[in-house]
Amino acid sequence: MAEMQPTTEILTRISKNSLNNKDEVFTRLFRYLLREDIWFEAYRNLYANNGASTKGVNDDTADGFSERKIQKITEQLKNGKFNPTPVRRTYIQKKNSNKMRPLGIPTFTDKLVQEAVRMILEAIYEPIFHECSHGFRPNRSCHTALKSLRMKFTGAKWFIEGDIKGCFDNINHDVLIGILNKKIKDARLIQLIQQFLKAGYLEDWIYHRTYSGTPQGGIISPILANIYLHELDKFVENLKEEFDKPSKEKYTPEYRKAKYQTEKARKAIRECDPQDYERKKQLIKNLKAVRSVQLKTPCKSQTDKKIQYIRYADDFILSVNGSREECIKIKKKLSQYISEVLGFRLPPEGQYGVGMIFAHRYHDFREEQKRIFEDIVKDEGQTVLGWREVPIDESLIGEEAKRIRPHFLQVFIGRNPDLTESMDFERKLYIIRRRAEKKIIPLSEGMGTDFYIASLSSKTIVYKGMLTSDQMRHFYLDLSDLDFKTAMAMVHSRFSTNTFPSWARAHPNRYIVHNGEINTIRGNINWLNARESKSRPSDYPELTRAFPVVDDTGSDSAMFDNCLEYLHMAGHSLAHAMMVMIPEPWEKDSSMSREKKDFYRYHNFMMEPWDGPAAICFCDGVSIGGMLDRNGLRPARYYVMKDDRVILSSEVGAVPVDQKEVLYKGRLEPGKIFLIDTSQQRIISDEEIKHTMARAHPYGTWCREHILDLKDLPKKERKAPAHLEEEQRAFGYTQEDMRDMIIPMAQTGKDPVGAMGMDSPLAVLSEKPRLLYDYFQQNFAQVTNPPIDAIRESIVTSSTVYVGNMANIMDPDEKGTAALAMDRPLLTNEEMEAVKELQDDRLRPVVLSLLYTDGKGEMEKALHALFDKALEAVKSGHNILILSDRGVDKDHLALPALLASAGLHNFLIREKVRPDVGIILESGEPREVHHFCTLIGYGATAINPYLALDTAADLAEKGKLGPVTVEEALRNYMDASVKGILAVMSKMGISTVKSYHGAQIFEALGIGKEVADTCFGETTSPVGGLGFMDIEEENRKRHEEAYERKRGLPAGDVFKYRRNGDEPHILSAETIRLLQQACRTGSYEIYKLYAKKVNEPLIRLRDLLDFTYPAGCSIPIEEVESADSLISHFRTGAMSYGALSKEAHECIAKAMNHLHSRSNTGEGGEDPERFAPLPDGSSLNDEIKQVSTARFGVTGNYLVHGSEIQIKCAQGAKPGEGGHLPGSKVDPAIARTRRSTPGVSLISPPPHHDVYSIEDLAELIFDLKNANPKAEINVKLTAGSGVGTIAAGVVKAKADGITISGYDGGTGASPRTSMRHAGLPWEIGLAEVQQVLLLNQLRDRVKLETDGKLLTGRDVAMAALLGAERFSFCTGPLIALGCQMYRVCNRNTCPVGICTQNEKLRKRFAGKPEYVENFMRFVAEDLREIMARLGFRTLEDMVGRNDRLKQKGLTGNAKADTLHLDALLFRPYTDISVGHHFTNPQDHQMEKTLDMAKLVRMCRPALEEGKPVRAKLFIKNTNRVTGTLVGSEISRRYGEEGLPEDTIHLSFVGSAGQSFGAFIPRGLTLTLEGDANDYAGKGLSGGKIIIYPPREAAFKAEDNVIIGNVAFFGATGGKAFVSGRAGERFCVRNSGATVVVEGVGNHGLEYMTGGRVVILGSTGLNLAAGMSGGVAYVWNRDGNFDYFCNMEMVELSLIEEASYRKELHELIRQHYLYTGSKLARTMLDDWPRYADQFIQVVPIEYKKVLQEEQMQKLQQKIAEMQRDY
Repeated sequence: MAEMQPTTEILTRISKNSLNNKDEVFTRLFRYLLREDIWFEAYRNLYANNGASTKGVNDDTADGFSERKIQKITEQLKNGKFNPTPVRRTYIQKKNSNKMRPLGIPTFTDKLVQEAVRMILEAIYEPIFHECSHGFRPNRSCHTALKSLRMKFTGAKWFIEGDIKGCFDNINHDVLIGILNKKIKDARLIQLIQQFLKAGYLEDWIYHRTYSGTPQGGIISPILANIYLHELDKFVENLKEEFDKPSKEKYTPEYRKAKYQTEKARKAIRECDPQDYERKKQLIKNLKAVRSVQLKTPCKSQTDKKIQYIRYADDFILSVNGSREECIKIKKKLSQYISEVLGFRLPPEGQYGVGMIFAHRYHDFREEQKRIFEDIVKDEGQTVLGWREVPIDESLIGEEAKRIRPHFLQVFIGRNPDLTESMDFERKLYIIRRRAEKKIIPLSEGMGTDFYIASLSSKTIVYKGMLTSDQMRHFYLDLSDLDFKTAMAMVHSRFSTNTFPSWARAHPNRYIVHNGEINTIRGNINWLNARESKSRPSDYPELTRAFPVVDDTGSDSAMFDNCLEYLHMAGHSLAHAMMVMIPEPWEKDSSMSREKKDFYRYHNFMMEPWDGPAAICFCDGVSIGGMLDRNGLRPARYYVMKDDRVILSSEVGAVPVDQKEVLYKGRLEPGKIFLIDTSQQRIISDEEIKHTMARAHPYGTWCREHILDLKDLPKKERKAPAHLEEEQRAFGYTQEDMRDMIIPMAQTGKDPVGAMGMDSPLAVLSEKPRLLYDYFQQNFAQVTNPPIDAIRESIVTSSTVYVGNMANIMDPDEKGTAALAMDRPLLTNEEMEAVKELQDDRLRPVVLSLLYTDGKGEMEKALHALFDKALEAVKSGHNILILSDRGVDKDHLALPALLASAGLHNFLIREKVRPDVGIILESGEPREVHHFCTLIGYGATAINPYLALDTAADLAEKGKLGPVTVEEALRNYMDASVKGILAVMSKMGISTVKSYHGAQIFEALGIGKEVADTCFGETTSPVGGLGFMDIEEENRKRHEEAYERKRGLPAGDVFKYRRNGDEPHILSAETIRLLQQACRTGSYEIYKLYAKKVNEPLIRLRDLLDFTYPAGCSIPIEEVESADSLISHFRTGAMSYGALSKEAHECIAKAMNHLHSRSNTGEGGEDPERFAPLPDGSSLNDEIKQVSTARFGVTGNYLVHGSEIQIKCAQGAKPGEGGHLPGSKVDPAIARTRRSTPGVSLISPPPHHDVYSIEDLAELIFDLKNANPKAEINVKLTAGSGVGTIAAGVVKAKADGITISGYDGGTGASPRTSMRHAGLPWEIGLAEVQQVLLLNQLRDRVKLETDGKLLTGRDVAMAALLGAERFSFCTGPLIALGCQMYRVCNRNTCPVGICTQNEKLRKRFAGKPEYVENFMRFVAEDLREIMARLGFRTLEDMVGRNDRLKQKGLTGNAKADTLHLDALLFRPYTDISVGHHFTNPQDHQMEKTLDMAKLVRMCRPALEEGKPVRAKLFIKNTNRVTGTLVGSEISRRYGEEGLPEDTIHLSFVGSAGQSFGAFIPRGLTLTLEGDANDYAGKGLSGGKIIIYPPREAAFKAEDNVIIGNVAFFGATGGKAFVSGRAGERFCVRNSGATVVVEGVGNHGLEYMTGGRVVILGSTGLNLAAGMSGGVAYVWNRDGNFDYFCNMEMVELSLIEEASYRKELHELIRQHYLYTGSKLARTMLDDWPRYADQFIQVVPIEYKKVLQEEQMQKLQQKIAEMQRDY
């Protein structure tokens, strides 16, 4: 083994490296302090010093030196436990003076450590110190300085002498650390030096802190001072380089002459006779005279400029050859550098601002950025006090973060004395920042870099970056400084969902941290920019220099912050601005005061809400607070401590506290503000804030003066149309529209439902003219933010709109602003007439016609003419524009309504006048929900669908709607439309139509860029498409066909195939017949005929693609991967038991298991009997267990029996919506499987209530991985806007697989609006995901799957080449089993027994597993043939090879030929090391869980032998999913029954992390003394959970929040007792657990289908929404429970039946025994009184079922008795 190189040799090598490479940066230096030999060398150096034996403060001297001491020092250094001792200060007399000077005496240990550090620093810095430096350096002294002075300072004219006063005592620590950081990247060494700098001193045994200066008496003080002053040496060296200019001539003529005379005199002396003393004496006298002249004569010209410089410690001298003015200028520069760079003094607090700037990485351009910034500061009348390099240590950060790291600067700006108010200075700093951004950012982009001002304020400062929480304080060394203190702080660690994260996009922003999404961001920004004319505050006109307010290149959080900041600068308090931007749900709150409603109503008239799930904390340096969105979709909990500290965070336990010191615990509530005002030193309640705001102005009066209600207008009579059918034809009505859309809407008041997805052409591929709406697909929420439940949580929704001239938020009572308020965005025909005839000075409507005459280019001309007329109308004072297409006839066409309204909306935004006017569309074209949504989303304020309403009335009059009257038909149609609009909005997580208005939440599919940019606000259009001329041609063609047809309407046939119909379908009757024949006979030849019929038509996007076959690429098919091997990549999609019959569901499972592939349960759960193999070895077990929003049947036992668990975040046919299983389909077997009640309809919530963000999804993935460590976790997404970014986040969340679902996939039931108009083809989504994952180097960590009408081998090949490696089939297998595509799945009338629970129809099922197996084999063989021709031996080789695809040439379809599929075929450049398919499994870090680390081993006796186990452990919030892995072991071994109750009893103390006790089965009991975070008891499957506050806590449990949101979500069994309150959405989808709690938040018991819940306290709003089973008991303490309960599906009653009272008493008794609840004890002690205060909540349908069961039992008993007698 080689000997270790001596440290002295290493230091010598470091010294040589430093000498040879001046720019070298040194790392990992701290390790040398852990080597023994450096300490002996340091000791030798010190022992020569007589002071080594001088005692410090603890008698520590050199005499105690030993190896043991070295070991102790190195151990302390290694463990980070070394702490320097304060030096002992004494005083000694100054030399040659009576004055005393302080002397610091460190301990010997500190001296020793300092000496070792000095040796390292000297090795690095001594070689680079300049020759001019003489103080405290080896072989240099004051003598060498004087010698250099004599030699160099010749002929100088001017001198500058300097002494940096008190240099050693006043060295700025920040500056020094910043200087060290440039050369040394070793956080531990830097931190050690900082410790010495901050060690302080003892004088008269009183401790004093050190805030500046080098360590007194310290060994390292001299070298630290030299390092610090070396910057001055470098600065002078740069000055010298700039200044020195040698003249061309060496000497002046005068000097040459004098010199000549001197030389001549010397020569005369030399030649003189040595004996001639007199002459020699005379000659010497002459030499002295001429020599004197020479010395007095300037030797060089004034043009010969030169600086000489010498420094000894903090004394320096410069000589200047130059003019006096130049010397003064140099002196000024020196003075400025020393004060500003080496340490400047700041004015008092509030008199200066600090800017944190992310600047250019390289010096020259960074200096230019600083220069521009300083000019702006000066122009704004303020002073730049100086700049500071922010000290950092980048050694710990990631490579990508390091690669794009900016340079960090702080600028200090002095406040002009004229600015008397602090907010005036803040406004000035705001303007400086905005001006700097507008000027410097464009220049920076040109240099390929960024410029970002993280903060510029006199009150706050922001530190942030691409850093983890642990890295933060080590990276920014300021944050390790003990003197860096603040009374308040906001910290936000985000899950990285940005595809390409950046330093600037990290949180905090300048005023906020934001956990959530702003779903309406595009519309908010458009409205904000358009509102510039109304955003000019008269009190602060200078703020206009900051326009535009929003930087639209930022994230949604940053743009929210921009708007909030501007409102605050314009005079609104932060609380007021937050109330305006995120209003609470006020419209339907009957308990809200009138004055508060008026406040919100008037602000709604002024500004649209920023809508979406959000927890936002905000701070301006004085006030700090937090707020939740109106629906409470993000967690936020707080502690108020007895010492007046407040801790608010998304999780309890984030900051450890002594529970005895907690005063009370709470949670942020939906739409509520939690505010601390440090100027008042108190917490201000939400009620007080809003009461104050509401009373600040006469909002009620303003509402009456500025807002007119539509319902108050005079009523008009309905007029019947003269030419109804002609108008219907002109606007493209079809028989299908009438039959499948308008009639159901007018009959039922609901958006019509369809089934089995889409198989007709995309609008842009259709040969028929389509309405423009069909070219737009709705966006939807998935993963990063949730959809909301517009049905069950309707209390947060609002359909109100305001039409008119919006009020000015800067001048609320501005004259001339007025609007017409409407409860819905749709107008009846009678209401439309009333608006047209408005007689009110405040509102001036004008009608603008949308008609034009036919002719090439006439449509676009008419469009621009409309824009011009509208602008003229606005300028002339009209504030309602009515766009009308009435009057269409053979000679007059109507502009497409969407094109006209969207185009005008965006035009008026560009003209900055859009808020001055409302747009009402009066059109015969829109008739279904999607039409209305696109119109509103693209800017129409309200719509009058006059022809649709006339049609509904006509149908009623003709008796085609059954008994429905005309009035009922019209009301039903409007109700269906409004509900449909709210449903579409809610899919995107938007609550109010006001927010949705203009939000442009769509993606174009077949619209060209010019049209998208001009009329649709730059809507994304990934494949291009139609231009204006194409739209005009389509409009003309439809109009022409309408007037050629004399009677009747065209068929339409978009949804359903009809022989010889208007539209082709992939799955025609012939295609279905061929596939079924092939699968039944096993004929591959017939399959090929089927495949040809599927592949040939131009219907899907992939039909525009073809394969490329390079010459010689083909291989023999025998070399291609086998069909069996390929089939292992196939699986059947998620089709639930309930949607499918038992026979069909089991048939598919059996087939896929026989093929050694996988089937999917779907969302309906699975009968546990199917988990075990059948006697013949076959299996009915679905290897893929789906976990959907309803968690039907999701037990721990269910999860452990899967090889894969799929989280369904969105379904292709209805993304953002939940499923609906009618009661007629819920037979006893399905009810048992789904844990529900037979005959009662089941509805799935739209969102996963435990997935409101990407962080939540990561948690659910982790939960499920713990529930079954052997299973892969797959996340199902739908192709849609930004799915690539979402997928990147899903991979980072540790998903093992991702499924990308196409919009056209099959479904058992879906609103037709969603089925046809939501989502995108999987080709677009899959290509985007593949590309984004490649660019982010994530692709090799995940298996990609796709589904959506995969029907042939060609489909699979296309998917593989675009990036998929797994393929899911639904429609194909169903057809193979006998499906005829009747599309009646939702009606329970499937005639072939596949999609029905009707026993008679199920008997018709004739499918066999072999049919499915044949289908899969055919597809595999088809794929093999394609692979052979393409030259791929394995599917793995094929994945992601989109270079083997090309777009077809001209197709003969004019619309199709406008498309460009380049975006699909883009192949990102990646390094060869980046995998294009799955290769690297995810590391789920299961070993870090408490279960894996301890619990499983502790519980082994119980798991293996059933022996009781008891244990008590400490728990913290980072211990997530505690108990779940132990539970999974119980389920795996003991199945559904589990172990006997309480076999394992684990007790914990502390704050439990998320998902405490998730999915635990019977036999496992968890007790928690403390509190728990979100999702406690999720999926409880028979286990027991007990939670109560710490025994020493002083607060009342029943008044404090103990567990977080969404507790016991999807629980299926077991018991839980919680002493304390719960957060929002408690026991959602509980289907069997018994839970007792002492209070809940909003939306408790939602969708509950079984179990018992006892609530011993108050509830939030909307309790029991969608509750269809189980029973709840609620303590009606205040007598107002009916206000909080959603009565739609439940009924309330007192508990009169003895059995129920007994049950309640027993549960409260158990609650007391388990938790020690004082409240429970009080109730039990006075039971009769308290029992009468409880309300029983029972679902109406459930009660009927129970009564029927009781009646049946009674009848059975009577029958038995009659038999006996």
